[in-house]
Amino acid sequence: MVGNPLDRALARARAFERLGDDDAYALLHAGSPRWVADGDREWSLTEEICELACRQRDRDRDRVLTWSPKVFLPVTNLCRDRCTYCTFRRDPGEAGEWTMTPDEIRQWSERGKEAGCIEALMCLGDKPEIAFRGFSAELERWGAASTAEYVGLACSLALEADLLPHTNAGLLSHDEMRNLRPVNVSFGLMLENVSPRLRARGMPHQYAPDKDPAARVSMIADAGKLRIPFTSGILVGIGETEAERIASLLELRRLHEQYGHLQEVIIQNFRHKDATPMSGFPEPTEDEFIRCVAIARLLLGPAMNIQAPPNLSPHGHARLVNAGINDWGGISPVTADYVNPGDPWPHLEDLAQTCSGLGFELEPRLPVYPEYVNDEFLDPDMRLAVERFADLPAAVAAQGGAAL
Repeated sequence: MVGNPLDRALARARAFERLGDDDAYALLHAGSPRWVADGDREWSLTEEICELACRQRDRDRDRVLTWSPKVFLPVTNLCRDRCTYCTFRRDPGEAGEWTMTPDEIRQWSERGKEAGCIEALMCLGDKPEIAFRGFSAELERWGAASTAEYVGLACSLALEADLLPHTNAGLLSHDEMRNLRPVNVSFGLMLENVSPRLRARGMPHQYAPDKDPAARVSMIADAGKLRIPFTSGILVGIGETEAERIASLLELRRLHEQYGHLQEVIIQNFRHKDATPMSGFPEPTEDEFIRCVAIARLLLGPAMNIQAPPNLSPHGHARLVNAGINDWGGISPVTADYVNPGDPWPHLEDLAQTCSGLGFELEPRLPVYPEYVNDEFLDPDMRLAVERFADLPAAVAAQGGAAL
């Protein structure tokens, strides 16, 4: 009989059984220096859970890793939150402050389409009209009564350019998501972490009311009630404990088991940036991050799409694949990662070569996964828009997106 809690959790993972909460926390001990004998070799517990994570991923999947050809549209970098690791947000009048005009959104969308993009990522700061009264007047000039309404206009312009919008606009209300659903194929909001401790004095979310975990959980649940394909995830290394990472993954699992709408979960590693209060904060070690990716796969199971951003681990692509991911997220031929401007996208030929060396094909995908392309999860107009990309790999290659 299997003895200690860690061994029981690993045995359940080998048998493809659902891991319970106690099993999840037992995996915290996988970072210990214990070694496991396997025939003529020995390997660490981290290596063992990575092997189990790969078995989970590969159980019912083809040997394919995916990415989303996207144009990143930073609709506005005004934001009422002040996360201590962020370089994206600006105040009005601050150097680099920017809100895209409708003409810019149209032009960038058209340029993205010409370069082979499929996804239009709407990314912006949280509720700037609440913090900055003048922003409301700016929105009114463009015929929008709120930031969410302006995002809807941006999505319509992207659709006119034959792109598929994916909105990540921070906290949105139930009504705002309902109103944006007809012009989006999916939405996103990083949970980041479920612990309210990170909002305490001296912590990274002290001055970020929209990072309240209860509010973010509520929005993810509302998206489930609205039958919206949704992307969420956790941020690793901002001062949380490993147990808090486990709790966050379990909360995402609970939400998905209740509503079935989480199309992918991102495991994102913290990268410190100059000119931020956390510029000297230590980043998670590679082993620590890889272990978290593998644990996410074991907890969320074979069917979940697990993503890790390749530009944030430029020298660790092979290890991420060997930790159980099946997706690299959005990569753009025309725009930077404005949230992580110092971390350029990888060249797709290099990424494809890495994948091939590990026995995988690298293929483009839509910003909505195939299992959500149905009348339950997509507005009828969005379903029609998606159907235009039925032959996606060939279409992207013909437009140059396969060799960014």
